[in-house]
Amino acid sequence: MAEIGYGIAVKVLELLGSVIYEELSSAWGVRSDLTKLERTVKAIKAVLLDAEEKQASDHRLSIWLGELKDVLQDAENVLDEFQYRILQKEVMKRQGSTSKKVSNLFSSSNPLAVRFEMAHKIKNIRKRVDEIAAEKDKFNLAQGLVDRKLNMQEMRDMTHSFVDPRNVIGREDAKKNIIHLLTDLNENSSRNVDVIPIVGIGGLGKTAIAKLVYSDELVVGHFQLRMWVCATDDFNVTRLIKQILKSAIHKIDENFGVDGLQNSFRELLRDKKFIDNLAVDELQFRLRELLKGNKFLLVLDDVWNEDRNKWMELEDLLLGGCNGSKIIVTTRNNSIATTMGTSPTYRLDGLSQEDCLSLFVKLAFKEGEEKHYPNLLEIGKDIVKKCKGVPLAVRTLASLLYSKVDEREWKSVRDNEIWHLKQNEGDILPALRLSYNQLPFHLKQCFAYCSLFPKDYEFKSLLLVQFWMAHGLLQSPDNENQDLEDIGNLYIKELMSRSLFQDVDQDAVLLYTFKMHDLVHDLALSIAKGECLVVTKKSSVSAGVCHLSILENGQEVTKQLERLSKVQTIIFKTEQHMSILETCISRFKYLRVLDLENSSFEVLPNSIRSLKHLRYLDLSENRRIKQLPDSICKLHSLQTLLLGDCSNLERLPKGIRDIISLRFLVVTTKHICLSKKAVGCLDSLRFLMIGGCENLKCLFEGMEGRLTNLRTLVVGRCPSLTSLSLSIKHLTALETLVIVECKELSLMEMEGEDNQDLKLSLQNLKIEGLPKLEVLPQWLQGSANTLQVLRIEECENLKALPEWLPRLKSLHTLQIVECPKLSSLPEGMEALAALRQLQIEGCPDLSRKCREEDSHKIAHVPLIKLEGTRFTIEKKMASASTS
Repeated sequence: MAEIGYGIAVKVLELLGSVIYEELSSAWGVRSDLTKLERTVKAIKAVLLDAEEKQASDHRLSIWLGELKDVLQDAENVLDEFQYRILQKEVMKRQGSTSKKVSNLFSSSNPLAVRFEMAHKIKNIRKRVDEIAAEKDKFNLAQGLVDRKLNMQEMRDMTHSFVDPRNVIGREDAKKNIIHLLTDLNENSSRNVDVIPIVGIGGLGKTAIAKLVYSDELVVGHFQLRMWVCATDDFNVTRLIKQILKSAIHKIDENFGVDGLQNSFRELLRDKKFIDNLAVDELQFRLRELLKGNKFLLVLDDVWNEDRNKWMELEDLLLGGCNGSKIIVTTRNNSIATTMGTSPTYRLDGLSQEDCLSLFVKLAFKEGEEKHYPNLLEIGKDIVKKCKGVPLAVRTLASLLYSKVDEREWKSVRDNEIWHLKQNEGDILPALRLSYNQLPFHLKQCFAYCSLFPKDYEFKSLLLVQFWMAHGLLQSPDNENQDLEDIGNLYIKELMSRSLFQDVDQDAVLLYTFKMHDLVHDLALSIAKGECLVVTKKSSVSAGVCHLSILENGQEVTKQLERLSKVQTIIFKTEQHMSILETCISRFKYLRVLDLENSSFEVLPNSIRSLKHLRYLDLSENRRIKQLPDSICKLHSLQTLLLGDCSNLERLPKGIRDIISLRFLVVTTKHICLSKKAVGCLDSLRFLMIGGCENLKCLFEGMEGRLTNLRTLVVGRCPSLTSLSLSIKHLTALETLVIVECKELSLMEMEGEDNQDLKLSLQNLKIEGLPKLEVLPQWLQGSANTLQVLRIEECENLKALPEWLPRLKSLHTLQIVECPKLSSLPEGMEALAALRQLQIEGCPDLSRKCREEDSHKIAHVPLIKLEGTRFTIEKKMASASTS
């Protein structure tokens, strides 16, 4: 991964800038070494991005970067070990150890020896970094290229407006739909000029469809002026004005012939050289004069600009056109489409398999030649499937095979990943890599790590954020009210916006899932090679690999692992044998992530305690494990522990409170009661899910005041649960509460408390499958200013909605499903001014009343869905089927 050295340097500097620095410098007499180390790493970081851009053409530089990465990783591991010692000290304090013990950061029988060893490690690291840094001056590296984005004009040819329609296959429907958007007067719009964004991943054919539409006879006849500009990354308004004016010159003679209108345009524009010499004020005047009173079409192709102010500056000059003028914007970025668009975004889909095959045949064979090679055509069908509907991928692979008739060459293309195949400028991976190049540094790392998961993998937002956090990829929040989880969610949304994640399915309450397009996954693999590896019996492991996804077992795999020492990630995607697990634990002391999902061993090795750096441990869906070793409680750095669907787990370890960094916990257990002793680590928790606990009767007994940082609580499939035993007033940070399928729970156990003046932060509440729930609890009023989403499902004995419901002034989504005893909405529903979506299903009396006498209560809601036995009402905000 190109940015790996820079990323480790950032993490080392963050560690040096943390509490570790003060603890270490005073405790071990290494202040001078740490100061020098920090200064040297800063100097290296200043030139790293330039070095990593130049390494492809300088072998010596590439070797230097490899050595640098190696020593920086060692520095990170040493500093992280010190951080572990500080956590260990905090645990000892909490256990009430004697002051003498607490004064030491070690539990070793010989603390002086350990202190000496640690200090020696720091001095050794500092010397190695100094030696590496001394060599950097050989390479004439530029400083200060922090997070530089490449100039798109240097990376990609400027586009033009011509296309031969015969070379564009399978876009007839898209062309028809976009032409309709262009010629539609859009009476609902108050603007003279509408902006229509076309969005999709790189290589999907956004430019091609824009060209088709631009040159269509109907479009040519509809607009008085047509202009085409390739916007690229350089969204310089002065340059764009010049390009628009120059494009207009070409179209004047075509559209108008020799007449007075043409002459007036000619007088205004003259020629290209004349335009180049105009000052900015003269340019904007001539652009406004050109457009004034004329219906125009402007295509801004390949827009990467995210600066809204730049767009507004240009937009102001374009609004003088005649009513019905249109601007088409092609972009890969949904955020750009949202910023610029005034019409619904047109999301371009992939081609069908049939159309892909037609395009492939056209480009891989000379005309009619495919009939002579039926065997190659069959192989070609499999090759086309790899392209997943992306025309540029089809073109890339077809071009590799053009005029070749050797079946072995065709099979090689079929059987190899696209990222292994030769790629020329303009082929699919270079085209997709433009999207990667435009990412800020922190997103590049996060994106590349996604290569460890298999193709078509369904990511869960909650877990991916924890995975990134375990590797230190999330930048520290600037806002004290933000957690790292908030930063991770912002990263995911940004990658979605840039079309690098797709097939998004969002749960309104808890999480969202998404996938990577296969070709985007290939891009991630190509970027992460040498750093991340999917291990099979046939794979070849290089010594520098740090992140592994293991797909196969066997001696061949074990031998490959023996070549490695600094592995930080192991994800098992196959049945795990105890021998290979023990090998991994004993050999890879610097593990941050260990994913053992779907394992079947009955015990976890005691040696797990040696993984001091471990942040993420997944044991979910192991239905045989009965106990966790007490040694797991030595994992003081652990942030994420997943024990979901471990249905035979008898109890949690007694000392689990010692995992003091734990932020994310999912538990299935045979416990009857989870009390303070059982879950004493809750101080640091942000997310807690307790599910599938058949025997569980009570939660949180004796835990008052211990959940002050908890933001999400999920309790589900606990059929014996009768009480949460929890005072709601202590959950001041709770934002999301989900309670599902707890048939003995009524939520009334907290009703006796004094809830007057209660201030809570709850934003999302889902209650489902609680047959004993008769009324909503009074304490919900404590979230009157914050609650945004309320979902109530399958509560068959819920008799009425509370009279205080209209006081939930932030509520924007209310869903009530399968609550048949509800018969009416409370008075004053009109006061819910923020309510945007109301859904009522499986509540026949309530639905009927909302359709009839109570309809005035909900008349202000934009989206309403009421379902009775034969009647459905849907009132939706206007939206195009193409969005």
